[in-house]
Amino acid sequence: MLVRRIARPLLAAPFVYGGISTLRKPQDRVPGARPVVEKITETADKQLPVQVPKDVEQYVKANAALQVGAGALFALGRLPRLTALLLAGSTVPTTLAGHRFWEESDPKVSFEKIAHFVKNLGLLGGLLLAAVDTEGKPSVGYRARRAAHNAAESTEKTFAKAQKRAAKAQKKAAKKAKS
Repeated sequence: MLVRRIARPLLAAPFVYGGISTLRKPQDRVPGARPVVEKITETADKQLPVQVPKDVEQYVKANAALQVGAGALFALGRLPRLTALLLAGSTVPTTLAGHRFWEESDPKVSFEKIAHFVKNLGLLGGLLLAAVDTEGKPSVGYRARRAAHNAAESTEKTFAKAQKRAAKAQKKAAKKAKS
C-alpha cells in the first residue's frame, strides 16, 4: 500500500539519522547513557551466570548500529514487523537515557526534555502499530489455526471414506462366506 511505502521511511528517518550521528560521536551520548547502562548491567549481573560488560560507550555504539540497521531495513520494507519491534525496543533505553526531564531543575531544559520524551513516546506508539501490522494478510497464528482446521477436516473426511470402504468390504466378504 502506498501509505506504508511513505510512512515507513518517515518513521525510520529519526532512527537512521540519530544512529549515524551517535556512531560518529558516541562520547557525546555516554554521560546520559551511563545511569541506564549501569542499572541494566547491575540487574543482569545479579540474574545471569556470566558477567556483563560495563563499557557504556560500547552499549551506545551497539544501540546506534541497531538503529541504523533496523531503521534502514524498516524504511525499505524489509522485515518490517521485526525491525519495528527492534526499533521500539531500542527507543525505551534511548528515551530513558537521553531525556531525563525529572532530573532537571532548569524549567527551560526540563521543557525541552519533556518535549523530546513525549516525541519518543509517539515514535514508540507508531513502531508498536507497525510491529503488529500484517498489511492486510492474515497473521501467522490465524494461518496456523486455519491449516490445522483444514487438516483435521480432511483427515475426518478421509477416515469416514475409509470406514465406508471397510464396511462395504466386510459386507462383501460376509456375503462371499455365506455362499
